[in-house]
Amino acid sequence: MSAHLRERITSYTHDGLVFDVVDDGPLDGDVVVLLHGFPERATSWQQVAARLHAHGFRTLAPDQRGYSPGARPPRRRDHRLALLTADVAALVERVGGPVHLVGHDWGAIVAWSLAQTRPELLRTLTAFSVPHPGAFARSMRGLRQPLRSWYVGVFQVRGLAERVLARPGLAERVLRRGGMTAEDVEAFRTGIVEHGALRGGLMWYRALGLLDRDQVPRHVTVPTTMVWSDGDSFLDRSGVEATERYVDASYELVVLSGVTHWIPTQAPDAAAEAVLERISGT
Repeated sequence: MSAHLRERITSYTHDGLVFDVVDDGPLDGDVVVLLHGFPERATSWQQVAARLHAHGFRTLAPDQRGYSPGARPPRRRDHRLALLTADVAALVERVGGPVHLVGHDWGAIVAWSLAQTRPELLRTLTAFSVPHPGAFARSMRGLRQPLRSWYVGVFQVRGLAERVLARPGLAERVLRRGGMTAEDVEAFRTGIVEHGALRGGLMWYRALGLLDRDQVPRHVTVPTTMVWSDGDSFLDRSGVEATERYVDASYELVVLSGVTHWIPTQAPDAAAEAVLERISGT
């Protein structure tokens, strides 16, 4: 019997900000928290969440800092990883954790951070696309990962990415080259650009150099699954394969063949299966 809060959470407050949450599935089910990446929102987990609900799980998917209309602070330092992590910790505490935590892209970075700093809040971790930060740092010493991360430097130029990604034709060409489908691009246009969340999402990248002292990479002690797709244009396999050495718990690597970076929307069956396998195998 779950001891989690049995009331729907449509929003919560932390650090003076208000975060929107999509809370769905059986109220008495074990809780799975789903963290979106860039440039996506909670809706990117819709198909995966439906599959988890069918297995009796309740899902909480927040629109994170910079994305929720009530959580868009103006300064770069307001988007530091420590703050993004604390936002999710507050949600887990609100529902009465611990929870199964799942993150894709930037959501995976936040998930790794929470697993490192507040492991008592997690039962399991499933990270999609982005490896453990220590493993990623190792991969950046090579040649392939820096080449795949070219866009991070572009995003540092204030106004440039906003102008490029806000222009429909140009944005579609850029995003389609990165593996997005026409449906993904439309979700970006309506859910990010028209929703006013583009600048907030870009601020996560611009705050990358503002790491707090407690954000140094450390080993993870919760049961973990790393999911990577071999069609990923942004993350090289070297960091993914190095992740195991940073997990001091049950660990599995799942490699999806023929899938791009956008796993939750393009391979929801495989994504849900990986989450369910991690949960059931723990």
